Amino acid sequence: MQLLSQENIDAVRVISPQGIRPAAEALNRIALAHGMRAAPAHDIADKRTPVDADGKMLATEVFGWGDDDRVWWRNSRIALDSPLTTACRFESLPFWANAEGFRTREPNAYLASIDIGNFETRAMTRAAIGVPVHLPFGQIGAVSFNPLDKNKTDLTEEFALLSDALGLYARTFIATYVQVMGRTQALPPESRLSKREVECLRWAAIGKTDLEISMIMSRSRATVRFHIHNAATKLNAVNRSQTVFKAAQLGYISLQN
Repeated sequence: MQLLSQENIDAVRVISPQGIRPAAEALNRIALAHGMRAAPAHDIADKRTPVDADGKMLATEVFGWGDDDRVWWRNSRIALDSPLTTACRFESLPFWANAEGFRTREPNAYLASIDIGNFETRAMTRAAIGVPVHLPFGQIGAVSFNPLDKNKTDLTEEFALLSDALGLYARTFIATYVQVMGRTQALPPESRLSKREVECLRWAAIGKTDLEISMIMSRSRATVRFHIHNAATKLNAVNRSQTVFKAAQLGYISLQN
């Protein structure tokens, strides 16, 4: 099987609920053809795993994970405890990992600080190629590609050969799955913030009070409150903190100093 092709990209793209299973089967074929088994997660904060249009679990129905395997969806602490899911919070590109640490194409100091103690038990694999999938509104999905040879711990060659293509296939599958399966809009359609609203939220994000923002912007305190209230309404936020958080998720402001 050709490693990277437009045909394969189209095959793993989910275009409807009924297309979920065929897309998963395509991703599974690609992984198996290169000695890997895929483990998809549409949200690393949720132990639930992707399902098809009939609600059947793709992990068991398509990707071949059985009851005798160490399965992540039964581990309630997987989002907090696994070094693989932790790495997905600090990396956006494919990486591979084993008990000796994480490897990426470009250095990432955050990965070096992750605790990899008792790796095999916590990651539920001896080695894996991980593909983080960063989605809108702060959601993070991931696909772990685990060698069919369960004793294999060195994926240096596989990572060099496969990671770019597997990364593209994984991101296409997870992103389109989430888009198709999304049942409610996270925000109202008209949620574009104004320049003044963004300016107020930028100052609020670094801890400035309404009074302090009014002095910085040479506006009244009531005007500042008005802009922040309008932003909260547009973003369907219940308080100031959530307004700042949602604005950061959408790229209006940065939470980094």
